Amino acid sequence: MADVAAPRRKGIYIFTVFERFWHWSQASLIITLLLTGFEIHGFWTLFGFEQALNLHVYAAFTLVVLWVFAIFWHLVTGQWHHYVPTTDRMWAMISFYAVGIFIGAPHPFRPSTKRKHNPLQAMAYLAFQVAMAPAIWISGLIMWVYGKFPNLYPGELPVLWVNAIHVAAAFLIATFLIAHVYLITTGETVTEQLKAMITGWDPNGDARED
Repeated sequence: MADVAAPRRKGIYIFTVFERFWHWSQASLIITLLLTGFEIHGFWTLFGFEQALNLHVYAAFTLVVLWVFAIFWHLVTGQWHHYVPTTDRMWAMISFYAVGIFIGAPHPFRPSTKRKHNPLQAMAYLAFQVAMAPAIWISGLIMWVYGKFPNLYPGELPVLWVNAIHVAAAFLIATFLIAHVYLITTGETVTEQLKAMITGWDPNGDARED
């Protein structure tokens, strides 16, 4: 009987090794980029300008390489479908985040191998992947190339506008990160959602495939 009960305690295996590696590596790199990026813009002093700039560039290129591998993995494995927006239980999630979360209402969504993210999560992650991430790395790449090889640009590059897009995207990503950290506290327990991204097993997952 112990062998039968063990999987129930664990829940369902929902996050693969690569997903967990990608998630935590991306989180570490984004935090590094935010810390060094805001230091470059004079918000604080942690590493010194020169070291902050070098760390920022190295972390940025490392993150781009990680994103390329992650995009390839999602396409090859079919995991991209978890980010396709859906209206199923959308209003239930809006109601939960607006009211239910404050009165102890049960969470209206259970992750499964068919759908890992609730509709609002899927929309937020999709916005990150198709808007925020491209905005920050394209603008960052333009500024890096312009700084290294200014002769590649035949005309006057609107550096201030490119930088404004880069900083605005950074603030959006910082907001996304803060909201992401806050929302992990909305499960049955704070630690269960963290454990799911560490071990791969979600104790609150729905084992049904339909």
